[in-house]
Parts: sequence; C-alpha cells; structure tokens
Amino acid sequence: MSTSSVQRVRRADGPVVAEVRVPPSKSITNRALICAALADGESEIVGIAPGDDTTAMVECLRRLGITVELAEHDGRTTAVVAGTGGRLLDGPIELDAGLAGTTSRFLTAFAALGPGPYRIDGAAPLRMRPMGPLHDSLAALGVHLRPIDRWGRLPVEVSGPPRGADAIVMPGDVSSQYVTALMLIGPAVPGGIKLGLSTRLVSRPYIELTRTVMAAFGVTAVEVEARHVFVDAGEYFPSSFEVEPDASSASYPLAAAAMVGGAVKVAGLGAASAQGDACFAEILAGMGCITSVGPHDSVVMRRRDEPLRGIDIDMSDVSDLVPTLAVLATQAVTPTRITGVGFIRNKESDRLSDLAAELTKSGADVTVESDGLLIRPTDLLHGARFDTHHDHRLAMAFGLLGLVVDGVEIADPDVVRKSWPGYWDALATIPARRP
Repeated sequence: MSTSSVQRVRRADGPVVAEVRVPPSKSITNRALICAALADGESEIVGIAPGDDTTAMVECLRRLGITVELAEHDGRTTAVVAGTGGRLLDGPIELDAGLAGTTSRFLTAFAALGPGPYRIDGAAPLRMRPMGPLHDSLAALGVHLRPIDRWGRLPVEVSGPPRGADAIVMPGDVSSQYVTALMLIGPAVPGGIKLGLSTRLVSRPYIELTRTVMAAFGVTAVEVEARHVFVDAGEYFPSSFEVEPDASSASYPLAAAAMVGGAVKVAGLGAASAQGDACFAEILAGMGCITSVGPHDSVVMRRRDEPLRGIDIDMSDVSDLVPTLAVLATQAVTPTRITGVGFIRNKESDRLSDLAAELTKSGADVTVESDGLLIRPTDLLHGARFDTHHDHRLAMAFGLLGLVVDGVEIADPDVVRKSWPGYWDALATIPARRP
C-alpha cells in the first residue's frame, strides 16, 4: 500500500519464494547510448533500462541532434540510434540531466565534442555533487568550460571540440564515472586519451564494463591499468547490442531470500555477466546462504533455521551494493564491517552517514567509520519512517527491512523511478502468502 509520499511495506509471513525479473542495466544502457551516438550510422540497443536516468540521457542526445527512436516489444524497449560520428548541433542548447549523476557526467564529456555552447544542468541535489576532476580534465584537453555558479559543479557551459593533450591526470578514488566519461569520448579526441591516475582506481569493474561496451561498438584499443587508462583515437561502428539485467537491482530480491529465508531466482543474470555487482550472490554465500549461479540465472536460498553470519568485506569495487548489504547485516548474528567505500559520501546521498542515520531510526546499531560502516547485531529493531535523501538505492534497501520488521514506511518512494520504476510492485510479490 502506498500514497504519493509514503510506501508501506508488508512484512513476510513465511519464507519468500519468487522468480524476479529485474530491469535492464542502466549503467550498460547509458554507455551503449553514448557509443551508438558516436558511431556513424544506425545502431539497435535491445532492452534499454527504464527509469529517469535513461529518459534524461535519451532526451539530451536528441537535443544534441542524435535521432533516438524507441519501440516496445515483448515487454522490452528497443532504442534505434542514428549516430552522427561525433557531429553535434550548434548551440546554445540546454541539457537537463535531472538527478542522474551518470547521465550528467557522460553528457558533459560527450557535449565537449561539439562546438557548443551547451549548458549541462540538473535538479538541486545533482548540482551539489562534485564534477571537478572531470571538468579539470576536459579543460586540459582544450575544451572551454564556463561554470554558472562555481567551478566543479553544475550548471556548466561547455564548448568544444577538444584539441587533445599528451597526458591528463585525475584522481582514481573519487568516481569511476569521470574515467568512463573520458574513455567513451577517447576515440573522438585527437591523439586519443592518455589518462594518469593520481590515486588508486575504485569501482574498477565499472571501468571494465565500459571497455566491454566500447568493444561491442568496435573500439578495442583500450588499456586499463592500476594507474593509467589509455584509449587510442579511432571510431565507433554501428552495432546491434542487447542490455543484460541490472546486477545492482538484482541485489534486492536476492537479499530478500537471505533476510527472510526461502529462495529467490533472478532470471537472465548469470555467470557470464559483465557487471561487477553480479558478485552479490558470492557475498551472500559467505554469509551462510546457498547460492547457484548458472549461465543465465542466479538463485539464493537460506533455511530459516540457519543463521545469517556477518562479514568483513572491502566493497571498493562494488560500492552500489553497500546499502543492500548494510540492511541485510541488521539480520546477521555477528557483526559486519564494510570498508573501502569512503568515496560514496558523494553519491546521490551521503551513503555512509545518511544510511547509518536512517537505519538507527529503526534501532539498528550502525557506526560510521573512516571508510565504511560497522553493523552490530541487535534484537531491538522496530518500525520507522525512512527518509530517502533523493537516493534510489537507499529507498530500495530500506524497503527490504519491511520484510522482517513491522511498521516500515519509506518517504518519497517515487525516487526508485531513477532505476526501477516498478520496484514496489516487485517487492510486494516476493513474500509468499499463506493460504
């Protein structure tokens, strides 16, 4: 049951038993849309992600002169993209990314290929998110950037094209999205991209995912190492590309089986997935679950008489899973320590402090540490109304707690439209109803 402002979650009255289809990956979708837009010719992207992030990307590409036609078939959306080989309409053009950090960063780099001026902006929370390393790197490539308010924040006006540079340097431990944005436009930059990383690279699986999608559109001259990323100048080619289910979204139904007991199968996400977050089933196995990951599906099971154990884990490569694991850890019989994720303070929310503060409302014992969280077991959990801080991942993770605790309410539930518009309906189907 929900209203426009609050979602109430029904507690499971027995083991969960469900097969769940999660949406296509928005991370893969947005990468594929940029690659297709940069190809010279028509590409077909089958099964693009739903949600506000994808909508914002498609609309902004259209405003830049990229024709994107959408069609529905068998419950999936296909995008036919008429790429222009990097040729963009002259500005001035306004580009609104809404709340989408990924979209805003990829589009800023993409727009830098055109003459401009292009003004990239977004909703108020997006304006607070850091963009400095990306803006610095584009400026080093010869792109003109004019901040409307202050450097390193939206809105920003961009005019290109880039001249290229022998080498540019940025930190690798702030956001992998900066690195991906530069990788995606690398083939269209004179001399390619030679990017040095001044600090260790976090979320490396997302960088590998970028390389995989680029290769599907014909760009294979990409080198990724701990302290540098090189992309040769070249060109993208039109392609037919299929988007796999979103591994980050799959974490929620899989975690439901771990929390409540029972079994959940996520169809379409198997061992061949290119996404780093597909390792979540393996994480759950380390906490005492029975898992099976086949070629095309993932299954998680837990007997209700088998306790869930806490875990000590570095999540620097899978940081989008932190909210899911933190909520799951409240059900473990031993502590859980999450490390390596100090950088997620600059996501859609402060995913350390905001996550801890909200879970504490329900009686959870959560401590924020320098680069992560410590969650200790407690028998004092109770219902609460959780604020989502404009963060879809917090909202979906808090919803899981409602499967095991009465009285859980989620404020601003529509924030899940960012990546999984049908999440609350899907969550409602997971608990098995007694006859």
